[in-house]
Amino acid sequence: MRENRPSMKMGWTSSSLVVLCVFLLQACSAENHVKKGDAFYAIGEYYDAAAEYKAAYSRTKLKEKEKRGERAWKMAECYRRINYSAKAIGGYQNAVRYKYPDSLALFYLAQMQQKQGNYKDAKLNYEAFLELTPGHTLASNGLKGCSLAPEWKDNPTRYSVKKEAILNSRRADYSPVLLGTESDQLYLTSTRTQATGNEISGITGTKSADIFFTKKDDKGKWIPVEPVEGELNSEYEEGACCFTPDGSTMYLTRCTFDSDFPRMAEICTSRRSDAAWSKAEPLELTRDTLSSYAHPAVSPDGKWLYFVSDMPGGIGGLDIWRIALTEVGIGGVENLGEPINTEGDEMFPTFRPNGELYFSSNGHVGMGGLDLFCAKMDSVAKRWTVENLQYPMNSSGDDFGMTFEGESNKGYFCTSRGDARGWDHIMSFECPEIHHSVTGWVYEKDGYELPDATVYMVGNDGTNEKIGLKPDGSFTHEIKPNVDYVFLASCPGYLNDEEELRIEPSEEPIDTILQFPLANIKVPVLIRNVFYEFDSAELTESSTMALDSLVDLLNENATVAIELLSHCDYRGKDAYNEKLSQRRAESVVNYLISKGIETGRLTPVGCGETRPKVVTRKIAAEYPFLHEGETLTEAFILALPEEEQQEICNALNRRTEFKVKSTTYGLTDPNKP
Repeated sequence: MRENRPSMKMGWTSSSLVVLCVFLLQACSAENHVKKGDAFYAIGEYYDAAAEYKAAYSRTKLKEKEKRGERAWKMAECYRRINYSAKAIGGYQNAVRYKYPDSLALFYLAQMQQKQGNYKDAKLNYEAFLELTPGHTLASNGLKGCSLAPEWKDNPTRYSVKKEAILNSRRADYSPVLLGTESDQLYLTSTRTQATGNEISGITGTKSADIFFTKKDDKGKWIPVEPVEGELNSEYEEGACCFTPDGSTMYLTRCTFDSDFPRMAEICTSRRSDAAWSKAEPLELTRDTLSSYAHPAVSPDGKWLYFVSDMPGGIGGLDIWRIALTEVGIGGVENLGEPINTEGDEMFPTFRPNGELYFSSNGHVGMGGLDLFCAKMDSVAKRWTVENLQYPMNSSGDDFGMTFEGESNKGYFCTSRGDARGWDHIMSFECPEIHHSVTGWVYEKDGYELPDATVYMVGNDGTNEKIGLKPDGSFTHEIKPNVDYVFLASCPGYLNDEEELRIEPSEEPIDTILQFPLANIKVPVLIRNVFYEFDSAELTESSTMALDSLVDLLNENATVAIELLSHCDYRGKDAYNEKLSQRRAESVVNYLISKGIETGRLTPVGCGETRPKVVTRKIAAEYPFLHEGETLTEAFILALPEEEQQEICNALNRRTEFKVKSTTYGLTDPNKP
């Protein structure tokens, strides 16, 4: 028995040692995986780092809660950075479960859940994080986005989107860029199997991205996508490109390999020779070699290069910056600032030819991941205004990289929606244009069209255009909402007429009609709808609208002095009619003076019945019994066969007119016309 006891003891000890060795090997193995993961993470190879952290986590005992929490956090951080949202959620949930001390685990968990469209759980975790970190801007915006996203989906915008199978592969396809006057060429970035080299990226787990090309055939269909010709693509990452307005120079993003240091993205240039592109050459934007520079975009006028960087001096993680492109080189960099940049990431800037800036952000209120935004420059306030494009352009996934077909609001963009692996695919989009317009008519007061006139259109958005007229004296021109316009009609021999216009935003087209009746300088001009009390010089209330229009005309033509002419019909004594008409002319003058018109510009003239009306072409068209050139004298009227015709002529004679006396009032001596 004694001999057996040592034997039994020896047997038990051997078994324990085996188990102990297994545990030690597992522990060592877990630590080794963590070290490898840390090394990969340090140089940005998140795909490889995630695999190591996952292996370490699976080899960590359940009772080692602190280590499991830390390794789950590291694994989730890698998955988040390579857009494996579902796996990132699992990692963050485990980090929270094992009480990982960094409260950002709750924040990133909420972000990933929002990106998966799980707005209910995302809201709960945003709220939990905000209890620990009150006032956190990105979390507050995320919480707002979780509430707005379902509303936006229920009330989609006028955009329509469609997946473009011919442009997509089984890997990531993104950052499309249209080129050519007919938008019949398209460049895109892809990790498809035709990409250069055979290495699998430690960053993404796919081949390194290359730039690809396609064009439309005779039927307007895209041909199969092929790598661009020339030396542009390499074993490195190339993508997210743009072009100068003439299409001769490409700016692109490149990320080189270095096994010992993080891989900083850089912007390069390439020149086109025929159909081929030259080898990419680095563009030194600053001397900072520790920051990334990516996602170039050239402004429509070719004067600015916009790009994305994490360089010092920004607002958030990645900001949009710009630098001047001049004939002698590049200028200094400047940050676009708020409201475009936020504490989050702003990426993938691009321009519509009309100057609107489009970009993607996870810092503004959005549906999840990167959302597409439109920024417009307010020409008066000299400040950008930013608007979320909402659903269906945006989704819970990443939406970014727009390109436009010429001036129209249609083109292509990319999105990770609907792909469980987080790979991006290209979709087309189109938004029916809402065109607002103004139609104007320029004509002689109490006469016909003036096709020889010119209309000047000035807006507080910088608009300054000269508009010619059609043969009928009309014009039609597009206008924008929220812009203050002034239209000035001018014609030799006539006074100017000015109209102001501003329309509010509308989902339906608005066509505004403007009238420009120009007053002839050489002949008396009828002031319609001026009436007096019976046998009196007192103006009726209904006359004020017509006289107010005359006030406007005199204000618009500040150097004009006029005579106010009041006429009577032949009935009544001549002397009485002259006095009555003089008092009536003075009543009109007094009204104009009360509205701020200088006395020296106004001369009342009572004509009595001495200047009967001469029939114009327009009057003859309105009254067929009259003919152009006839004078409505007493004898002419009494010779008319019908009493009604006689009364019409008497009414035409009872009129108030004005005649331009001078067009130089106040130019020399303000007291003399």
